[in-house]
Amino acid sequence: MKIKQLICLMALTTPFTAHADFLSFSVGGGAWHTDPQGDFRKDGDPTGIDVDKELFWDKKTEGYVFAVFEHPVPALPNVKLAYTKISQSGEGDSDYEFDGEEYLGNVKNNFSVKSYDLIAYYEVLDNIVSLDLGLDIRYVDADYNVRETAINGLSSKDNLKTVVPMAYALIGATPYPGLRLSAEISYITYSGSDVSDMNAKIAYTTDYYVGFEAGYRKQNYNFDDVSNTHSNLSFEGPFGGAYVKF
Repeated sequence: MKIKQLICLMALTTPFTAHADFLSFSVGGGAWHTDPQGDFRKDGDPTGIDVDKELFWDKKTEGYVFAVFEHPVPALPNVKLAYTKISQSGEGDSDYEFDGEEYLGNVKNNFSVKSYDLIAYYEVLDNIVSLDLGLDIRYVDADYNVRETAINGLSSKDNLKTVVPMAYALIGATPYPGLRLSAEISYITYSGSDVSDMNAKIAYTTDYYVGFEAGYRKQNYNFDDVSNTHSNLSFEGPFGGAYVKF
């Protein structure tokens, strides 16, 4: 689905009469233990570089933060802001072609992807069973640096900045006051590329405005010739955090 088609579809199908029954604000954050998988390459390279076997990436714990504002005005969406950073680095003996050059011997690399999310959504259902639908506008800021420490001293670095609008949905259940089970997804596919971010979690809000959450999250970045870069990357693992809700 093209980006413009997705935006038009969300605008036409979003139920503008759905809204929260009260005013609330929450802010929080936590840690996400990610396991990286996949590969990426530049235009013209014969194969992708495996992040595990050739870049020597490993599991790593990163932080995330978020803020949510819900209100009872029917025509206006609720808003969630979120920030997540993933960073990796590795070093080892390698033999691969990247960006038109052959890297041999000891090769170091650094990689990071920062995602900034603005999620506008409506509460279609808001009782024991909850359903949210909306649009996730994600700004992705990714960069990498690959450098050969011996032989020819080759190096390559680049930065990718792009805006990715995704369909957003959350389904949840509240079997006990303060306790919530939920599954959340943001997703888009366009021009051979697709991006997704999904999680399943359990959260509990105490009577003292403090809450705790834990679950499992997975991000996928599959880019087909975006800024001359092809990638099939995924990051997944358990997470846990805390928040305050008023």
